[in-house]
Amino acid sequence: MLLGYARVSKAEGQDATAQVDALRVAGCMRVFQEAGSGGRWDRPELHRLLDQLRPDDVVVVWKLDRLSRSLKDLLLILERIEQAQAGFRSLTEAVDTTGPAGRMMMQMLGAFAEFERAMIRERTRAGLEAARNQGRRGGRRPKLTTAQCREIVEMVTSGRKSAAEVSRLFGVHPATVSRLLSRARRLADDSEQILG
Repeated sequence: MLLGYARVSKAEGQDATAQVDALRVAGCMRVFQEAGSGGRWDRPELHRLLDQLRPDDVVVVWKLDRLSRSLKDLLLILERIEQAQAGFRSLTEAVDTTGPAGRMMMQMLGAFAEFERAMIRERTRAGLEAARNQGRRGGRRPKLTTAQCREIVEMVTSGRKSAAEVSRLFGVHPATVSRLLSRARRLADDSEQILG
């Protein structure tokens, strides 16, 4: 069965009529229509289409960018289509994975994407290594200094303030205070075991 997918951007106030007409002329029995960004992954109609795919179905789009504007997402979608043992066809670019030439083209796109991912990983690793060599650490900066952490633990354990009061006072989430108190208890237990 030929299943069409038509997408227009919400912001530009486009109309999907031309796409839907082209998909119907191409022989699509059902057309899934959506208004949303091609850069977003959370598109309900696209997922409904992918979930309904059966072997030998063919997903048809008017143009590749109607399916996705990101090469990475496009390859993920095409991978899902392939896993369902279905085919893919783009009317404008004449891409058709139901034939050997179309499958070869998609494999080449996949190889380029894999190469790009490997290069990004390599650059990221090199950047992190350079930052470590300069004494920088990754991750979010701590909201509290070491002195503030000690003060919070002292205030709560002495009974001067409750954990909720301290979290409001220092502008942190109550879970942060709970973690500090747990860590302080563990350290106290460990030191007792060493001394005891």
